[in-house]
Amino acid sequence: MTRAVDMTGKRFGRLVVIKRAKNAKNGGARWLCQCDCGSTKVVDGTRLRSGVTKSCGCIRAEMAKERFRKDPKIRQNMRHKEFLYSPQGIPYSTLKKSKRNRTGQVGVSQDQQTGKWFARLMVNNHYVLLKSFTNFDDAVDARKNAEKKYLFVK
Repeated sequence: MTRAVDMTGKRFGRLVVIKRAKNAKNGGARWLCQCDCGSTKVVDGTRLRSGVTKSCGCIRAEMAKERFRKDPKIRQNMRHKEFLYSPQGIPYSTLKKSKRNRTGQVGVSQDQQTGKWFARLMVNNHYVLLKSFTNFDDAVDARKNAEKKYLFVK
């Protein structure tokens, strides 16, 4: 087992390492870091050194805020919940197949690590279906049954 390198005082993006924190379950070194925005965050040492984690999350929030500010469609629909949710409280994003959909079925995805299939459906910000299956067809059937029950689809 190798000894962890002391990273106290080093800067990684917006994070400055304050001290070593409790190890992760896998035995990896974790570090308490201070972000430039003022918040603190415990981060895995590997994620710091590889550049995966560069802030407490404030960079992502700033980027999203900037996209919202620049995108005219988003600005037009801000504060209009009716454009985001159906009358039944279903997010429109869960009803329409996105460009990122690789399964061909809305609400069904595969976990690449385990190979299991997941069926999901959210109503009023709560999952009414969040279940894993070993078979793709079972996941599709579960999603379609949930749609019939909650979306009144025939």
